Amino acid sequence: MMFGSTQPESADSKWRSHLNKFVKANQPELAALSWALWLENGDSQGTIGIDLQPTPHFVYCPQEAIEKLNDNVENRLQEILGIIKHHQPEVEVLMIGIGKGEVKLIQFAPEPSPPDCFAQVGKDVDELLDLLEQRMNENLFS
Repeated sequence: MMFGSTQPESADSKWRSHLNKFVKANQPELAALSWALWLENGDSQGTIGIDLQPTPHFVYCPQEAIEKLNDNVENRLQEILGIIKHHQPEVEVLMIGIGKGEVKLIQFAPEPSPPDCFAQVGKDVDELLDLLEQRMNENLFS
């Protein structure tokens, strides 16, 4: 593929662009949720995921499951495992998008930081989950 040329987006890959738009539009709330879940569980549950099937919802992706998937796909997720290992929750948001038999890494460093986003948004984990899942289901993935 030459630089500057674009390939038409297939129906199977549209979920990635929808997810990008959702993340961009909801960065403060996603950062707040990421920090709130980190405070609750640390990394004991795994990495936060957004599973788009059957309807968009949040899940945890345990480290062991990601490692097994990496083994099953001939180590093509090695970079993702490295990013997960070096994740800094006080500075950045790290999530895994899951859709159409594929995964997509979601990583960004919000301004302000995740702890500050959590303080500013002023919602608890359950309220953030409800709000974000409602937004996903209303707007982009239905």
